[in-house]
Parts: sequence; C-alpha cells; structure tokens
Amino acid sequence: MKKKYLFGPIILALVLFAGFVFVPASWLAKLVPADRLEEAAISLEPTMFQGTYLQSEMLKHSSYVPIYGSSELSRWDPFHPSNYFETNDAAYTPYLVGKGGMTSIIHDVNFAAHADQLKNKQMVIIVSPQWFVKHGTDEQHFAPNYSSLQAFQLPFNKDVDEQVKRKLMERLMTYDAVKNDTLLYQLYDAYLNDNKVLFASLSVPAKAYLSMLQKKDLYFALLKDKATNRHQSDTVKNKTWEELQTQADTYGEKRTEHSQFYIDDKVYKDKKHYIKKMEGKNKGHSYEESLEYEDFQLMLDILKEAQAKPLFVVIPVNGAYYDYTGFPKQGREAYYDRIKKQISDSGFTYADYSGHEHDPYFMRDTIHIGWKGWVYLDEDIEEFLN
Repeated sequence: MKKKYLFGPIILALVLFAGFVFVPASWLAKLVPADRLEEAAISLEPTMFQGTYLQSEMLKHSSYVPIYGSSELSRWDPFHPSNYFETNDAAYTPYLVGKGGMTSIIHDVNFAAHADQLKNKQMVIIVSPQWFVKHGTDEQHFAPNYSSLQAFQLPFNKDVDEQVKRKLMERLMTYDAVKNDTLLYQLYDAYLNDNKVLFASLSVPAKAYLSMLQKKDLYFALLKDKATNRHQSDTVKNKTWEELQTQADTYGEKRTEHSQFYIDDKVYKDKKHYIKKMEGKNKGHSYEESLEYEDFQLMLDILKEAQAKPLFVVIPVNGAYYDYTGFPKQGREAYYDRIKKQISDSGFTYADYSGHEHDPYFMRDTIHIGWKGWVYLDEDIEEFLN
C-alpha cells in the first residue's frame, strides 16, 4: 500500500506535466475569457508585462491605446488617464504597461517581441528622468522585470533590424539574470559570434523551452487578475480642460496640506525622516550622462523600424524638492535637452512637461506625475489620438 501512495503523486505530477506540455496552444487561447483584455488594461500585473499573448491581443484592437511607463502608472486618482477616458466614454481605452523598475531596456525587449504588430499603432510612452542614472538600470530593477519569454524570442526575431538586435542582446548579456541562464547566454553568444553550428544545436532545446514559456503565458492569461483598488470616479466627467485643472489644484491642495514641496501627505509622512536627511545631498549630480540613453536609442530604433506612432511624454522632476537636495538645475536641463533631441532626431513627437518642475500639484511626490500633471497628459493624449 505504501508503494501505491508513493507512486500516486509522482504519476499525477507526470500526467499534469504532460497535459501542460502537450495541450495545443490554440485550445488554451479559446478558453481565454472575453473580458480578459478589459480586465488586464488596468491590472498592472507583471505576468501580463512579461508575457506576449495578452499584449498581442491588445495590439490587434484599435480601441486600445497602450501607455508604457513605470511606477507612475499605479498612482491612481480621478485624473489618471484610465479613469478619465473611461468616465468620459471615450472611443479608446488606455492599456497600462509598466511598474516600478521598468526602464528602457525592459521596454526594448517587449517592443522587439511585438515589432510585427506595431505598424501605425498609436501609443504613449512616459519617460522618467530617474531612469537616467549614470550606469543605467541596475540588477535589482532589471531582474524582476525582464521577460525570459521575450528574451528567448529575440534571436529568432526577423522583424527587428539586425544591428539593433545585436546591440540589444549584447546589453542584455551584461545582467546576471541573463548570465545565470546558461542556455540563453550561450544562445546569444553563439549568435553574436556567428557560430552557426553551435547556434543551430542550441536552438533545439531553446525552442522547446520557448514553447513551454509560451504555454505558461497562456495559462496565466486564463487566470483572473487580483482585484484592484482602481475605482472609477465620475468627478471628471464632461469637464473642460480649464475646469479639470482647477479641480486638480483643489484636489492636490487638500492632499498636501501637511507636507513640503507639494508632496502627497501620505508619501511625505512615510518619507519625512528620509527627506530631512536629503537636504543638499545631491550637489554635483546630473542626468546628463547615462547608459540609459543608449538603451533609449534602441527603443527609438525598434519603433522607427516597426513604423509605430508613439507620443513620448517628457516628465519633469519635482523642482522644489530637487532644489532642496542640491541637484543642479543644469543637470536636469541637460537631460531634458538631450532626450528631446533624441526623440526629434528619430522623427517622433513628444509632450514636453519639463517647464512644469515648479508647478504646484503637477507632481504627486518627488518623481511621479499626478493630479494636474495627469490633466495635461489627458489633453495631450486626446489631441494626439484625434
């Protein structure tokens, strides 16, 4: 009897594993709920960012407008684009792709994975100054955000310019998350060194593993996301832009009564001791030189080759707080000038908010857009789409 109990779980595990591997992907796709995209549009779930299925389905629909960014997308209030456009019954729905730590390199791999679907696709890309630290994205922010599925697709991708693809692979190989994946690292190495025999040999297990990752992505697509606290607010319904700006001023004023630098009271309360220690600590800092500019250029190159239609959003910093820390204005302006030139040189357009550094309630805290800033973005997105 003991042997039966011993082998029972093993047999069950093998059966489940076989089912996972051999169930056709087309069968699983048919089981994805009809409302899954609508749910995923505001879920901000990493399994969606790191997968490809839901994003691919979203890109097929002209009614969805993807907004790519990072942690600012989770700063929810009535003026947030997702709430504004839903409340006002717009013909398009923002689809949020971003979380804390997602920077250019993460978006590069994602755009590469969907390059064949980006032609004439309108999208919004929020670019944050804090991405542009000297050495670019560190391992702590890269590892939890990068997609193994998208990384394995890259060497087999025929829709990305060869030189851009090579540069992106070389950049990915500098991170431990890729170095520690022996199969992926050796696959990239063989590709970059034009070792066709070795690449062909490694492609067999790589494609088998890739197939499993794609199947895993489909299984995640079948699952419902966790309930969000992003409740719809109709206070922004049928308002003029002037009325919304006034409303955002009032909204922000109530939420910053007990803080400095127009920072949200809750954030200020949590960070008060840290903020006090930061006075004059950032003298000599600058966003002028960073590896991030190279990663950002790869994004521009991928989108240009794919003939996408992005609106870039140049987010400012909280000027009052940055002045307090001693971060030189020149080190901020150098970033604004450089990033806008990169975007323009690639033939793309941008919404420039760099002049709003000291506007009350434009920023929610020290680095995240909010309240009045969202109103400006809502207006620019509406104009861009129409």
